[in-house]
Amino acid sequence: MANPIRLSRALKIALPIALVAAAAPMVAQMPEVPGKADKSRVTAGTYTADAGHSLVAWKVSHFGFNDYFGLFGDVTGSLTIDTANPAASKVSVTIPVSKIVTANAALTSHLLKPAADGKPADFFGAAPADATFVSTSVTPGADGMSAKIAGNLTLNGVTKPVTVDATLAGAGTNPFTKAATVGFHGKAVIKRSDFNVKYGLPFVSDDVTLDITAAFEKK
Repeated sequence: MANPIRLSRALKIALPIALVAAAAPMVAQMPEVPGKADKSRVTAGTYTADAGHSLVAWKVSHFGFNDYFGLFGDVTGSLTIDTANPAASKVSVTIPVSKIVTANAALTSHLLKPAADGKPADFFGAAPADATFVSTSVTPGADGMSAKIAGNLTLNGVTKPVTVDATLAGAGTNPFTKAATVGFHGKAVIKRSDFNVKYGLPFVSDDVTLDITAAFEKK
């Protein structure tokens, strides 16, 4: 009769090995992620923003207690990449302010609340114009994966220079559209008072951190 203690030990050893062996073929069959953070995969040309997957998140400090977040989506525009001379690359995007969203319906409504009694709106008003960012220069980083993109941001009827710190997030071929695609993450900080959005200062911070994620497809 087999020793039950030895049998239990054998099962403890054999079972994990069997599970790993069974899973190995499935792991081997899993498809590769199409986008890679690899500058050699980026091709020159003109790209169009993938509006469904390009977003600008914003963050402000609320009363100094914590940070509050909101989001702009449906970003459109174009990107021209010159791989031989990255400094000659250009980007131009449009951000629909009217589609701003937050986690609170009342706050979202306040951001788009119409002006009253001839006074300016607290934030953007009922029918805000789209914001735009148009690059004026691109300064590539030494790593070949990052760049400082200087440009003009037009928001709430005011145009000011803004610099975006951008990093290549991925490049490859979109498996659905079959288009060459590049994606970037970006960071920038603006002062909302520069764009005549002054409601709640200083209780809601003047500094607004922008966290950008954008994908562009070659057409």
